[in-house]
Amino acid sequence: MTLRFSLSREVFLLAAPVIGQSLLQTLVVFVDRVMLGRYSADALASMQINGALLWSITSTLSAFSVGSVALVGRGVGGRDRELAATVTRASLLLAVGIGLLISLVGFFSLDGILGLFPTADLGVKAAARAYLSIVLLAMPMKLISIAAAANLQAAGNTRTPFLVALMSNTVNLAVNYCLIFGNLGAPTLGIRGAALGSATAMAWNALSLLAVLSRPQGKLTFRGRGGERDALRRLFKVAAPAFGERLVQHVGFLGFVRFISALGGLAMAANQALDSIESICYLSADGFGIAAAAVVSQRLGAHRPQEAAVGAKIATLCAIALLGFFACWFLLVPSQLLSIFSQNNEMIEIGIPCLYVAAFAQPFMATSIVLGQALRGAGDTKTAFYVSLAGWFFVRLSATYLFAFVFDLGLLGVWLGSTCDWVVRCFTLIAIFLRGKWQKVAV
Repeated sequence: MTLRFSLSREVFLLAAPVIGQSLLQTLVVFVDRVMLGRYSADALASMQINGALLWSITSTLSAFSVGSVALVGRGVGGRDRELAATVTRASLLLAVGIGLLISLVGFFSLDGILGLFPTADLGVKAAARAYLSIVLLAMPMKLISIAAAANLQAAGNTRTPFLVALMSNTVNLAVNYCLIFGNLGAPTLGIRGAALGSATAMAWNALSLLAVLSRPQGKLTFRGRGGERDALRRLFKVAAPAFGERLVQHVGFLGFVRFISALGGLAMAANQALDSIESICYLSADGFGIAAAAVVSQRLGAHRPQEAAVGAKIATLCAIALLGFFACWFLLVPSQLLSIFSQNNEMIEIGIPCLYVAAFAQPFMATSIVLGQALRGAGDTKTAFYVSLAGWFFVRLSATYLFAFVFDLGLLGVWLGSTCDWVVRCFTLIAIFLRGKWQKVAV
């Protein structure tokens, strides 16, 4: 009982700042979209392109952080301070290299990137170009932030990334307020102002986290030299399947988006609102997932696999409880939630049945997200990759096509398809977790 209480407390203390950081980021994105919407319709519409592209790029190419979580956690749990520091240095160097490459390739390939959206209006594409031409140059800072935060979280320090994110997001909103509309004597830059706000926040975040990691007396530091080549080799070994998983996820996501776009503008608008509502759920589940990954990696490093299993179970149950609470609101006040985003009665009518389906999906989604993160924290990224591959291509896309187009259920069919994926993924991961092979993975 004492062990369970101790682990429950640790999971909660680890997860709370991560969830707070995610919700803060969601709020900032919401306010940012409101500002851009008031500036111009094209500026707001362009964020459908910008947001999807940047999310796909950063999510896919930051897969190396999965490897650093497993290795840093093992180092901290096993009291191997040198291993943790070496892996941290290697992951930061990798972040700089990948970030510079993406900046150069992205900046000089903007025409080809925007060509992926042939149906977008010229004004929307122009706004997207203005935004991406600035933000892409800040990608090294973005990837440094992701790597630094992941390492600190793996070491059990989720509070510092939250506090740094709080400051950087405040800076982001302040710069946006000044530069989008020309307030407080600043020039009126519109969407370029929003891009400068994002880039400034990325730089602030990266430099602040690097300052924290530079302290030699800290629980985790990048100070020292030597061993980076071996650390990179181990990082790539763990991160390669995670990269494949992210790639599969985003290719599948693009196919998913194409299905939604084929349903028309009203369905797209309703889905955007539904995604925004549900975002609080998967971000909260991911907070418990990061806590699970930290607990699992540290306990395995300390050679306490049973504690790792108990910690992952506690994190899963916490996520199920919280997402179940959110699901109740989906069932009780669906129209009120949707009306936050639009007063279009037809859109609200389309969205309500989807929220009912989303409510049913929450426990399965919570379990899938947390146990998937637990496997990654253990270094079992190959299994997580196979589950994701099967979930996206053999379940989600095929089920979505069946329900949305063959059975002609439209947007409701899209949400039924994604729910099928969560259900299958949930029971698959439970079976894998209970077998316990993830406890013996060498990293």
